[in-house]
Amino acid sequence: MISTHSRLGDDTVVIANSKILEVARFLKEDPELAFDLMIDLTAVDHWKNKPRFEVVMHLQSLEKNHRLRVKVPVEGSDPTIETVSSVWPAANWYEREVYDMFGIVFKGHPDLRRILMYPEFEGHPLRKDYPITKRQPLVGPKD
Repeated sequence: MISTHSRLGDDTVVIANSKILEVARFLKEDPELAFDLMIDLTAVDHWKNKPRFEVVMHLQSLEKNHRLRVKVPVEGSDPTIETVSSVWPAANWYEREVYDMFGIVFKGHPDLRRILMYPEFEGHPLRKDYPITKRQPLVGPKD
């Protein structure tokens, strides 16, 4: 664990990238915590800062009625993190979206491919350095 903080009733834990799968299993399987529901998984681009990216998960325990935000720093030079889709199946689609929009690779993901953009789309549109005037290859009708 890197750090923790609480603000306005929202608890946050920041953990090392290398510990994500271990921590995810603990958060779900420990009976005192029982975070059985992944509400969301997304990313933040802290362009020009190190680490560049942050993967953010919002978890909830239905039984205990508490929530937790988990943040994981991800380096821009190697935007890779372990998948948590084996722990929370809902992560499958969220991780695909983050991969598509930010270019963060989820190692071990069962089907890591674009989910919002078409396969020929070049780049990752939610990165802050994405050129907004970039012309994309067009996908036309097949003859």
